Amino acid sequence: MRVLIAEQDHVEYQRLLQAAAPQLELVVGEGAALAEQATDCPIWLGEPDKFANLLRAGHKPAWLQSSWAGITPLLADDLPQDYSLTRAVGVFGQIMAEYVLCHMLAHERELAARQQAQRERRWDGRLPGSLAGRRVLIVGTGEIGAAVARFLQPFNVELSGVASSPRTLAPFTEVVALGELPRLVAQADYVVNLLPNTPATRDIYDAALLACFKPTAVLINAGRGTSVVDEDLVAALAAGRLAAAVIDVCREEPLPPGHPFWTARNLTLTGHSAAPTLPHLLVELFLANLQRYQTGAELHGLVDFARGY
Repeated sequence: MRVLIAEQDHVEYQRLLQAAAPQLELVVGEGAALAEQATDCPIWLGEPDKFANLLRAGHKPAWLQSSWAGITPLLADDLPQDYSLTRAVGVFGQIMAEYVLCHMLAHERELAARQQAQRERRWDGRLPGSLAGRRVLIVGTGEIGAAVARFLQPFNVELSGVASSPRTLAPFTEVVALGELPRLVAQADYVVNLLPNTPATRDIYDAALLACFKPTAVLINAGRGTSVVDEDLVAALAAGRLAAAVIDVCREEPLPPGHPFWTARNLTLTGHSAAPTLPHLLVELFLANLQRYQTGAELHGLVDFARGY
């Protein structure tokens, strides 16, 4: 069976797949060479943006395994949707949780201020805060959000969540619908956005919602840049309506040189690095899905094109 690989780290993917499934015929290409190979490959594996142009040119797989959790480039109106598309699921939980925990602890321990004090050769003996008892709101309690919550639970935080509809889900004390976001935001010390990019999730962190934040609260956006109204966040930080923001994802990437995020008060940019795809985990997912594909079972992470995820 021929598998077309379009990945920046394609050498590592080839190595892992050849070791685990030597019966597969692996095809790698770039640009025009990729298009030449696509016709005879029923299975595609890799980055959605690399495959969008192939689909636009009339090529189409039977099944495409994305190496990203998000598949926005493949949802364009001019692209076909009559094939099986699967997102990367079950591979980002811990690494995303490490990112969130890293920045929460950095805020509690005031690492940036202490580094600045060291540069100024000024002794900073302030006592740090603690995560114990902090209220953490995770907006987007899917597979990644639930994994982040489980990772944070041992730090004695109070966990609440927002999903498409209310539900009971451990370890959250409550999970409510998106319409109740202002109520929970007003109670939270940390708001962690992990929402996908859908019409319902665009521009939700606007001036009205940011006005609900506690002035001591921190927003961490590792979901999609389209969830945040950039100018409203910059204004809210400047006015002290929230203490800080950590922004991993932006509407335009790379961020343009003149964008106000570069110089915004108490805003940390992390360059879309929160949860990179680890090749060995993605290969495990792909091979498990390949077995399901061959037996006709439902694929893990199968995308509903109508919902966009």
